[in-house]
Amino acid sequence: MSRSISRMIFLCTLLLSTLLFSAEVRIKDIVTVDNALKKSLVGYGLITGLNGTGDRATSNRGPIFTIQSISNMLERFGITVPQERLRTRNVAAVMVTAKTPSFGRVGSKFDVTVSSLGDATSLEGGVLLTTPLISVNGICYGQAQGAVSTGGYNIETDAGEKTRKNHSLVGRVPNGATLQKVPANQEFDFRKPVQLILIEPDFVTANRIAEAINTSCNDKNNKVKIEAAARPISAGFIELTFPNSVKSQEGAVLFIASIETLLVQPDIEARVVINERTGTIVAGGNVRIGEVMISHGNLMIQIKRTPIISQPTAPFSNAGQTVVEYKTETIVREGEAKTAVIKPTTTVTDLASALNELGMRPRDIIAIFQAIKEAGALTAKLIIM
Repeated sequence: MSRSISRMIFLCTLLLSTLLFSAEVRIKDIVTVDNALKKSLVGYGLITGLNGTGDRATSNRGPIFTIQSISNMLERFGITVPQERLRTRNVAAVMVTAKTPSFGRVGSKFDVTVSSLGDATSLEGGVLLTTPLISVNGICYGQAQGAVSTGGYNIETDAGEKTRKNHSLVGRVPNGATLQKVPANQEFDFRKPVQLILIEPDFVTANRIAEAINTSCNDKNNKVKIEAAARPISAGFIELTFPNSVKSQEGAVLFIASIETLLVQPDIEARVVINERTGTIVAGGNVRIGEVMISHGNLMIQIKRTPIISQPTAPFSNAGQTVVEYKTETIVREGEAKTAVIKPTTTVTDLASALNELGMRPRDIIAIFQAIKEAGALTAKLIIM
């Protein structure tokens, strides 16, 4: 991908984020019902089918828990192999994390995330074996299994050469988990108030949601007669009372459905989100940059090591021996420093244009955003993932 295409994608991302943050959204997209809270699950499992990029599962090196796990798995199939005889690099021990789906039932599918626990170099092309998923109190709510998608690769040769794209030691198994036990309190009681919990707590957004609900309740043209009232309790949730006309669970579902489709304009906090692993930068439209000067220069240091072979004075004689020595040469190249001055009240789009003119790469832009934040010129919350 050329640098011009990368710049275009970066600017389009910033423009798209600005347009999205200024539009109205449905209430269901920014809140969750209190009883729809997800339960965090964790598990320990094995990924097989790796092309020599797994843990160093040997008796004298590598993670001992991988060797024990492979041995225990084989014993379940009636195969007994002494741990000191195990030699494999196609298996990796991983931690599996997930969250139960909202209002899920037995058999519901959901995604899981796998992350390497040993010294594997890549999880690309692996398959997660059946792994129980338990909660913090030790209850098993599901099982995970399936092919792992990493979205990157990490190639290493015996000569020490490396080629890497993104982070290949963390992956996902789409719809790889099956819910086997439904968490408690997955239903709501229409005789009690319901809490709408904001995904991103904000006082302004909570107040706007309550106003939109109360306005809809008082709309005479509304086909569904609603006498309920919404009260913003805090920046995190709104208390919603069912009307007296709701007499059954079906009526409660209809009431919640009518509320979720209402449109509100959330107040978005100014943020700049940076993912250092992938070099991704996403900034909101409310971000502002103060007056600041940016100077950037490239410094490249290259070290060459050339072997020099010294032979004996007389061929095939025992008077001496062949000696290999190395000559080291260090080359330092410093590129021309480029400077840009950013004026006050500059938007993120203007800053991106200025950085692109300097020929910045994504990781250079990440470092510059961090430096601008430290200088106090970035009026936004800087989030580094």
